Amino acid sequence: ATKTIVKRGVTELVTPGVAYSDNILSQKSNNYLAAIYFDKTSIGVAFADISTGEFLVAQGDAEYIDKLLQGFKPNEVVFQKTRRKEFIEVFGDKFYTYHLDDWAFTNDYATEILTKHFEVSSLKGFGVDKLQSGIIAAGVVLHYLNETEHRNLKHISSISRLEQDKYVWLDRFTIRNLELVSSANDNAVTLFEILDQTSTPMGARLLHKWIIMPLKELKPIEERLGMVEFFVKDEVLLEEFLSHIRQIGDLERLISKVGLQKVGPRELCQLKKALYHIEAVKQIAEAANNPFLSVLADQLNPCLTIREKLERELQQDPPALLIKGNVIADGIDEELDRLRKIAFGGKDYLVEIQKREAGITGIPSLKVAFNNVFGYYLEVTHTHKDKVPADWIRKQTLVSAERYITPELKEYEEQILGAEEKIQHIEVRMYNELMYQVSAYIKQIQLNAFLIAQLDV
Repeated sequence: ATKTIVKRGVTELVTPGVAYSDNILSQKSNNYLAAIYFDKTSIGVAFADISTGEFLVAQGDAEYIDKLLQGFKPNEVVFQKTRRKEFIEVFGDKFYTYHLDDWAFTNDYATEILTKHFEVSSLKGFGVDKLQSGIIAAGVVLHYLNETEHRNLKHISSISRLEQDKYVWLDRFTIRNLELVSSANDNAVTLFEILDQTSTPMGARLLHKWIIMPLKELKPIEERLGMVEFFVKDEVLLEEFLSHIRQIGDLERLISKVGLQKVGPRELCQLKKALYHIEAVKQIAEAANNPFLSVLADQLNPCLTIREKLERELQQDPPALLIKGNVIADGIDEELDRLRKIAFGGKDYLVEIQKREAGITGIPSLKVAFNNVFGYYLEVTHTHKDKVPADWIRKQTLVSAERYITPELKEYEEQILGAEEKIQHIEVRMYNELMYQVSAYIKQIQLNAFLIAQLDV
């Protein structure tokens, strides 16, 4: 039994396309949710990955949309309930799908939900306002996330248009036969596996995307090759970069957890560490005398203010879960420091009680322990129960021992437990405030993650 009532209820629904847990997701590939809208003249599609904050939109004919679905391989596809037969005829039955009522697929509703989410009056600034079918699909994505109790989506901070003319869009047969990123043969080695020398999960995901979305234009291809040539010629500089990139971790998914309000103390500590290494990467890039690296250095931002706040306010080695406590550093909050002295000092006093009572009663095996039913108690084996003082109050008889309480024990129990409960409330409040302050840096840290991923690839 516990002393507190546990509030129960549906906090979120996890579906194949709506997941962010590291235990479920593949590090090296995205987990896309897609929405399809069948219009009279075109088909709209939107892809979102709540674990990274990506939100992409496109529209076109069935052949083009099929190529997008085959390339992005969404883990879940949402479409109109009345178009089930048409979906299977056009895109096959290999996708995990979910159907929604037609009322969710309207331009007015989509525009309302999107402009409200992005806090804008129009979608023109994103360059997607002409994609009416795509906008409806994007609205359905946000609607579905809301329906599955995912309402903290600050990390989905932008929506981008997939430009049809910018990439060579591959059909399902080409992707399969060339074994670019997967293979029907378990023993086969894919092109992605051969090329993947990345040091971060976000770098691996970007490489995966580059392979399934080959560029058409020569200039960006030459820029990528130019960077490869630059690093091949300077392996010392390459290793200097990699020594820091390896320490950054999956910054893209980490900062998304801040937006989702699902980030743990240890992960915030990793964020702080990543920002230190980003500062080092920025300094190396500035000194490298390379135009691409100069541009990258200008865009990288180590977010010194929030990094210093994390350094100052978090314990150096906090637990993975906030509920474990001892998350906020000493010296940040006077009341927290005072309560910690009571809680930990009280426990020291309990050890003294155990030693003192063992000496007075002559019971060497006497111990002070705690459970949620009786609180703190003295436990005496049956061998020594005749030595128990008359003023001890028996609370429980076990097979091999008796459990007692005393007025002194109850007094200290109230002090300790009262302090521990207040400590938890203060730490939760301060941690949530800290997480809220970090959330103001989501966009910049997402850009940092993208730049590091580019460098990694």
